[in-house]
Amino acid sequence: MTWLFWLSVGLLILLALAFILPPLWRVQRVADADMDARNIAIAKTRLAELKEQLSGGTLAPAQYEAQRTELELALSDDLEIAQTAHATASQGRWLAYLLAVLVPLGALALYAGLGTYQAISPTPAMLGATQPASAKLDEINKMVDKLAKRMETHPNDAEGWTMLGKSYKYLQQYPKAAEAFGKAYALLGEQTDIMLAYADALAFANGEQMAGKPAELVFNVLAREPDNINALWYGGMAKAQAGDAAEGVKLWRKLMALLPPNSQSQQEVQELLGKLEATLPNGQNSQTVAPATASAKPTAGAVALTVQASLAPELQAAVAPSDTLFIYAQALQGGRMPLAIVRKSAADLPLTVTLTDAQAMMPNMKLSNFSEVKLLARLSKSGNAMAQPGDLLGTIESVSTADKTPHTLVINGSVK
Repeated sequence: MTWLFWLSVGLLILLALAFILPPLWRVQRVADADMDARNIAIAKTRLAELKEQLSGGTLAPAQYEAQRTELELALSDDLEIAQTAHATASQGRWLAYLLAVLVPLGALALYAGLGTYQAISPTPAMLGATQPASAKLDEINKMVDKLAKRMETHPNDAEGWTMLGKSYKYLQQYPKAAEAFGKAYALLGEQTDIMLAYADALAFANGEQMAGKPAELVFNVLAREPDNINALWYGGMAKAQAGDAAEGVKLWRKLMALLPPNSQSQQEVQELLGKLEATLPNGQNSQTVAPATASAKPTAGAVALTVQASLAPELQAAVAPSDTLFIYAQALQGGRMPLAIVRKSAADLPLTVTLTDAQAMMPNMKLSNFSEVKLLARLSKSGNAMAQPGDLLGTIESVSTADKTPHTLVINGSVK
């Protein structure tokens, strides 16, 4: 086996020299290869595909944002690379002689220092070695850190701040995302995409609450673009959280009419719209959907459910630290809209959280209105608030909201 290994090494070295030496031996032409244009063209083509999938309803907004962020980061990194190469006829021949000696010696020296002869007959332990699950996240963090340092010396680069904001949002670092989008907003003024991205980051940084600056930005956009889909969604949520269900219903009904029929996005909005309509007074809404009141309490009281969430050991390999973690409570009957929800990442597991009325998505749908609820913990690679096939899931089918003892919730299944 050893002689065969060294024979293979020799053949590979000769093959490498066969590729390297002939071009150097011949007279070289000076070449300038500008790869920027090609990289940008490829990125534009991919971005057009993502937009087409988003408009067709086959790609959720969160998945679109995540993939676009990765595309922009990769393009930014590519554009940093020097892309010109120069060679002359006088350089070629002496360099060919030098490489003919250095390539074999360098290969042997590197293998002696970095290689291992045991790999010729690997052990089971060596075969079982795998790359850490956090390798991809570490790579993304390095690119984002590099971009953040670049912005320190280019504070007037609005596109750079926008890309940095999207990157921080992808990493769920919402306060930093809001700061970056705020600087882009200050430079670009009232551009719709920037205003909505800024509002979204501010809301997430404030516990997903739209009150204040986020709502101001959203309704500024709606005043100029009444049919903007994202602004209608945020506007309806802002009105619902402010207790103005009637105005929220108007905005979401308009949104429903603009979304692709039977798309996933339309179905999600339809479910939330039904719950919001159910809170309107009798006679005010002709399309009211009956609320889930089978387990409702006649009076509201202070409720705090302690949840200890963890991941089953057999699922560890299927999870990346950047996967989004949702821990929430639902009514036992009716829609699936969370009564209280906490958003974390897989890297935080195991952890303990407390669900209260402060985490309600709408004032009239909260924990204290129910005597029993269902507890869930879900890991999502897309970050989508609605469950998707393949998401990892753990549930407790029924708990009393009066129960103050901690509830152990193990993520040990998947969404079908």
